[in-house]
Amino acid sequence: MSTPTRRPRAPAALHASAIFALATLTPVTAPAAADATLSDVSITSSRFDEARNALSPGTGSSRYVFDSQTLETLPAGRNTSLTDMLLQAPGVVANSQGQLHVRGDHADLQYRINGVILPEGITGFSQVLSPRFAQDITLSTGALPAQYGERTAGVIDITSRRNFSGGDVGIYGGGFGTVEPTLDLGYTTPGGTTGFLSGSFLHSRLGTEKATPDYNPIHDATQQARGFGYFATPLTPTLRLNIIAGTTYGRFEIPNTPGQDANAVYEQFAALTAPDSRNLNARQYERNTFGIVALQGAFGAAGSWQLAAFNRISSLDYTPDPSGGDLLYNGVSAPIARKADTWGLQGDLNLPLAASHTLRAGFVAQLEDDRSDNRSTVFPTVDAVSGSCPPGSLDAGEDEPQCVSGAPTTIVDNHRKSGNTLAAVYAEDQWNISDRVTVNYGLRFTQLNAYITSNALSPRLGMVWYIDPNTTFHAGYARYFTPPPNQLVSSTSIAKLADTTNAPEVVENSPVKPERAHYFDIGIARQVSPSWNIGLDSYYKYARNLLDEGQFGNALIFTPFNLDRAHVYGVELTNAFKHGNWSAYLNVARSMAKGTGVTSGQFNLGPDELRYIDNHYVFLDHTQLWTVSAGTAYRWRQTVFSLDGTYQDGLRNDGPDGIPNSGKQPPYVVLNAAVVQTFNFTRPGPLKVRVAALNLLDRSYQIHDGTGIGVNRAEYGARRGVYLGLTQSF
Repeated sequence: MSTPTRRPRAPAALHASAIFALATLTPVTAPAAADATLSDVSITSSRFDEARNALSPGTGSSRYVFDSQTLETLPAGRNTSLTDMLLQAPGVVANSQGQLHVRGDHADLQYRINGVILPEGITGFSQVLSPRFAQDITLSTGALPAQYGERTAGVIDITSRRNFSGGDVGIYGGGFGTVEPTLDLGYTTPGGTTGFLSGSFLHSRLGTEKATPDYNPIHDATQQARGFGYFATPLTPTLRLNIIAGTTYGRFEIPNTPGQDANAVYEQFAALTAPDSRNLNARQYERNTFGIVALQGAFGAAGSWQLAAFNRISSLDYTPDPSGGDLLYNGVSAPIARKADTWGLQGDLNLPLAASHTLRAGFVAQLEDDRSDNRSTVFPTVDAVSGSCPPGSLDAGEDEPQCVSGAPTTIVDNHRKSGNTLAAVYAEDQWNISDRVTVNYGLRFTQLNAYITSNALSPRLGMVWYIDPNTTFHAGYARYFTPPPNQLVSSTSIAKLADTTNAPEVVENSPVKPERAHYFDIGIARQVSPSWNIGLDSYYKYARNLLDEGQFGNALIFTPFNLDRAHVYGVELTNAFKHGNWSAYLNVARSMAKGTGVTSGQFNLGPDELRYIDNHYVFLDHTQLWTVSAGTAYRWRQTVFSLDGTYQDGLRNDGPDGIPNSGKQPPYVVLNAAVVQTFNFTRPGPLKVRVAALNLLDRSYQIHDGTGIGVNRAEYGARRGVYLGLTQSF
C-alpha cells in the first residue's frame, strides 16, 4: 500500500522486499574526485524517480514489491521467469503456457515499464519480459485508482535498473539440457546519462508444459532470445528523456503424446499413412518488439509529469506437422499466422493543489492493427441419413457419425482488422483529511472502437486509515471496464467451415464484449513487532460479460469469450518476517469464481456444454480454491541459502460426472532451493556461484487432464532439475 506524505509511521508494507531483504555486497569504491559529481547526479536522478512514483498512487489497493535483493535471492535468481517470480505473491495461481491468474481472473494483467503501459501482444508478457533488467517489480491488485484501467486484475510495474556502471556476464544451465548465457552492460556518466543493455539466449528441452508425466519431455524443445535496452539523460535540471526498447524471439515445439491412434478414414481419403504420434513435428514461433520514448518533467516543490509514446509489434506463426499428422489425427491441418501492431500515447500529471490535496490526471490513446491468417486443410463431409453415412462416404466419427466424403481440400480464411482504437482519460484527487485518514476519489472514461463499439464512466474510491502507528486499514471500490484483447479475438468464418471435418457443432458466434464489473476491497495490515508483519485482505467482484479465455485448437493461442454473469471473491492472509540475516514469508489465499451464460464465441463449445452453462453457475476453469506460497532465506557471511515453494490446490476439470468444470485436479506442492556463494574479487569484480534445485522433491503433477472449458490437452509440470549458475561482475 502506498503511504501518503506527512503521515505518522505506518507498518512496514507486506511485500516481498521485506521478505528477502539481505545485506548487499560491498560495492567497488569510486575515486573520491568523482563522488561529488556523482552525488549531484544521484540527487537529480532521485528526484525524477520520486516524481515517477508520485504518478503511480496505490491508495486503497494492495501492493507487493519484489526489490533487487528479492530477485537475487530467488532460487534461480534473475534467471527466474516473471511468471514463477509472481507466484510468490498472495492470490496468484499457476497455469500452463505462462498464464497467471490473479484473484480469480483469467489474464487481465497490465504490464508497465517505468510507469508506461506496454500494449498487449499475442503471446503472454510473462515470456517476453524478464526480471533481468528490473530494479524492482510491483504487483498492484484490488480496487485500483482511476489512473489504472482496461487491465485491472493486476498491474505489474517494472522499474528498470538505474545508475548502473560496469556489467556482468553469466552462464546458467543444467536440467533438461538448459543452457542460458547472459550479458548485462551499463554506464552512468558524470552528467547523469545512464544506459543499460541486457541480453540472453536460452536453449532447453522443456519449452512449455509436457504432455506426459514422464521425466523427459517429448518434442518440447525451445530456443528463446531476449534483448532489452534503457537510455536516460537529463535535458535540463527538471526534464529527462527516457528511451526503452526490447525484443524477443521464441521457437517452440508442440509437445507430443505417444500411443495415440490416427483416424483410419482420414488416412484412406488422404492416401497417407500417419506418422507415429511421438514423432509429430508441429511448431510455433513467437516474435515481439517494443519501444518507449518518454519525457519526464518536474516542477515546483512536488509537481511532476510524464508524456510517453509507445509501440509494440507482436506476431505468432503456428506450423502443423509437415507430414500431415495434424490432418490425419484431428481432421484439420491449419497453419496460423497472427500479427498485432499497436501504437499509443500516454500522459500523466501529478499536481499538488494545497497542503491536503493532490490532483492526478492523464490520458492514454492507442491504435491497433490486427491480422489473422488461416489456411485450413480439411476433409469434406455430408450429413448422415437415419444415423448412417450415405454411399460414397465413410464414418470417421467416434460418438456421433462424421461422414467424410472426399479427399482433403484447403480453405483460406484471412482477416484484417485495422484501425482499432482505445482512448481513456482520468482525474483523481488524493485528499489527506487528517494525519490518519487519506481518501483517493476519481473518475475514468474509456471509449472503445474495435470489434465492438462501447464506452464507460468508471468511478473509483479508496481510503487508508492509520488506526495507530502499527496498524493500517484500507478499503476501496472500483467500477471496472475491461475491453476484450483484440489481438486474440477469433475471426473465424464459420460458414466457410460448414460441411467439413472442422465445422463447429454450434454455429452461433456473437462478438466478444467488454467486461463491466463492480469491485470491492477491504484489508488490514499490522506490524506485530519490528520483525513481523501480518495482513488480511478480502475482495468481491460482480461482473457482467466476464471475460474468460480458452485454448480451442492445437496452436498455443488463447481465445476470449464472455460469461453473462459472474461472482469472484476471496481472502488473502500474508505474513512477512525479517530478523538479522534471516527472513521468511507465508501467504495463504482462498478464492472462488463462478459464472453462467455464454454470450460470445459460442461456436468454441459443444452444444451440451453450452446448454449446461447457460442454465447453471459453473466454476471458471482457472478457479483454485486454495493457494499457498512460502519461503525463507538465510545469509551466512557471503553465502545465501534460500528455499521457496507453492501449494496449488488444483485447477478445474469436468470431473467424473461430465459436468463442465465440476471437478478439479489433484493438489501439488513444488519446492525450490538454492545456495549462492559470492566471492568478492577486487578485479574484475564479484563472482556469484549458484546451485539451484527446482521441484526439489521431484513431484510429478498434472496441471490439466484435457477436460474443462477451454482446455485443449493434458499438461504436466516439470520434474526436478538441478542447475548451476556463474555470474562474473566487472
